Amino acid sequence: MVFGQVVIGPPGCGKTTYCNGMSQFLSLIGRKVSVINLDPANDALPYECAINIEDLIKLSDVMSEHSLGPNGGLVYCMDYLEKNIDWLVEKLKPLIEDHYLLFDFPGQVELFSLHTNARNIINKLIKKLNLRLTAVHLVDAHLCCDPGKYVSALLLSLSTMLHLELPHINVLSKIDLIENYGNLAFNLDFYTDVQDLSYLQHHLDQDPRSAKYRKLTKELCDVIDDFGLVNFTTLDIQDKESVGNLVKLIDKSNGYIFSTMDSSAVEFSKIAAAPLDWDYYRYPLLPLLKCTS
Repeated sequence: MVFGQVVIGPPGCGKTTYCNGMSQFLSLIGRKVSVINLDPANDALPYECAINIEDLIKLSDVMSEHSLGPNGGLVYCMDYLEKNIDWLVEKLKPLIEDHYLLFDFPGQVELFSLHTNARNIINKLIKKLNLRLTAVHLVDAHLCCDPGKYVSALLLSLSTMLHLELPHINVLSKIDLIENYGNLAFNLDFYTDVQDLSYLQHHLDQDPRSAKYRKLTKELCDVIDDFGLVNFTTLDIQDKESVGNLVKLIDKSNGYIFSTMDSSAVEFSKIAAAPLDWDYYRYPLLPLLKCTS
């Protein structure tokens, strides 16, 4: 049984920097980590990747040969990878004995909310290699400063959760920079817990661009409330405690906390229901990079 993370999110939310920082943290707490770059547009990697999709296909070649733009080219690349999934499976086989996997995916949101090829790739890997994966969906925390953008982020998170059908954790990344974008209309808990969205309506009405769509916005907020699935945790990739708290949530969601246990069903249920209080911080942490991508 192999565990790992599927790292997704819009462009600029910090996915690559997250993979770099997370791999450092996990290595320092004693795990063997392999990062798999599945973004054919990411040609400036700050981390050492065990597998790189550019060895199979490059976005620049696709765009040139097929006269496609970057969005169409990424869809083509994911479709090509799905059809050549055995290439990825063979590359992963030497790693699944004792490695924790981080999959760095492209930032095109349509791949995870509309198209099926990325989902099919993940499902095939899960079935062929018996993987236990959690989707880590990063959203830039500065979107909380704009009510309209925050609602859009909620809709994207919800549609991605429903589309991928994986254990899922939504993360407000770059939380250390949020004060640079101005004051929040409400306390941070309002945005992480996704509390009553009707309170946002007044602030949306203050913006002439969104006031004309008031009825539509209300209906969209009702959809989010009715599902009741979306909430967020926060992340400062430079902060050891922040990264450690996120790792605890991920380990609980994909079952990593049970992987070394040999106990009764009662003991399993106690751990599943209780807060985690492990010593994730017994190792000194190397300086982590700032989320800039």
